[in-house]
Amino acid sequence: MAQKKLVIKVTAGSDAPERCSQAFTVAAVAVASGVEVSLWLTGESSWFALPGRAAEFELPHAAPLPDLIDSIRSGGQITVCTQCAARRDITEQDVLDGVRIAGAQLFVQEAMGDGVQALVY
Repeated sequence: MAQKKLVIKVTAGSDAPERCSQAFTVAAVAVASGVEVSLWLTGESSWFALPGRAAEFELPHAAPLPDLIDSIRSGGQITVCTQCAARRDITEQDVLDGVRIAGAQLFVQEAMGDGVQALVY
């Protein structure tokens, strides 16, 4: 049986905190459940790939974003959209360890794989 994979694209950051938190929470729970996870940060969520930025995020009754990111990085992949990173002058040298910057071609490849479920927040 093929391993299940979950690809999540989060488009919201501090501008839509509930959607943002939901995406990170689902990704962290999936990793904890043994699911292969690929979390894509686009738009305003791209900022959370930078050290310290997640600590600035607050949402009552939600798990702390730095904890969720650590959980996801421990067993999943976090990717920042190439164009979104460029628009914000974010480079590979700026992001957290283990976070990559990649483009739409890789996103489509991941999302179209066998056994993959994709979600967009």
